[in-house]
Amino acid sequence: MTNTEPAPDGHVADAVKGNWVDAIAPAVTRPYLRLSRADRPIGTWLLLIPCLWGLSLAMLHDQSATWFDAWIAIGCGIGAFLMRGAGCTWNDISDRDFDGQVERTRSRPIPSGQVSVKGAVIWMCAQALIAFGILLTFNTNAILLGVLALVPVAIYPFAKRFTWWPQVFLGLAFNWGALLAWTAHTGQLEAPAVVLYLAGIAWTLFYDTIYAHQDTEDDALIGIKSTARLFGTDTAKWLRRFLMSTVGLMGIAVIFAALDEASILAMVLALGGPWAMGWHMAWQLRGLDIEDPGKCLQLFRANRDTGIIPLLFFCAALMA
Repeated sequence: MTNTEPAPDGHVADAVKGNWVDAIAPAVTRPYLRLSRADRPIGTWLLLIPCLWGLSLAMLHDQSATWFDAWIAIGCGIGAFLMRGAGCTWNDISDRDFDGQVERTRSRPIPSGQVSVKGAVIWMCAQALIAFGILLTFNTNAILLGVLALVPVAIYPFAKRFTWWPQVFLGLAFNWGALLAWTAHTGQLEAPAVVLYLAGIAWTLFYDTIYAHQDTEDDALIGIKSTARLFGTDTAKWLRRFLMSTVGLMGIAVIFAALDEASILAMVLALGGPWAMGWHMAWQLRGLDIEDPGKCLQLFRANRDTGIIPLLFFCAALMA
């Protein structure tokens, strides 16, 4: 297959088998939905989960929950789908020449010729505008944070060209929802949300380093930088550091959030979240094989469950 040939039926190489886009979406929409990674839902989860962390810890912080919080959760869910789609579209526009040279990505809609660059730009703007409409239903400080989130989103596709740590920029973008959802609930950005944000960045460094090991050979040939290439055979050692940072920072965020208003029982339950999350990350480390791209993808996708685990503990703490 050349880098201008579409894959059979337009299927993208690393999409989930039997996904709803390939199975039931109208044919005319499939290239654009693939451009938004709708056939790979893990990214939407990884964008949404920090939002739900931030919202649940904000409610724990002030011991307050309203019907508007339900809308914050729903709005973040829709917004995560849309902004993940817009971000991935921007990424594919920026990386269209590189994607055509990498085995795993050459079947994506732009390098395979399913979508033109002009069509991709229009699709990206449409998704971003709908997401902005949802953002306008939040308070002013949350709106300002939402607009500011565009900065790391815009930079990320280019980061792998000038730094060995592009995963940091992904973390800055993907965990912004922790700041936004906290602020949407409380009306202001506070220290627990910032520490939670840092925990999310450490988590992103963990899972996206695993993900990047799928492409190290192709990346080396075309000069793309990543933490996977930087760490090489020392990857497991670095992942353990990211694991400890994630657990430690999230634990501090929980303590800061719960200290003033929550009961001792609620704090203990909430602290169980980062503890259990750490065990799930340790399980991933035990199964890691950086020479096996299929295993790396499997472990990367497992991080949906990794992120949901502390959320369950936070919800239990809210009911304590």
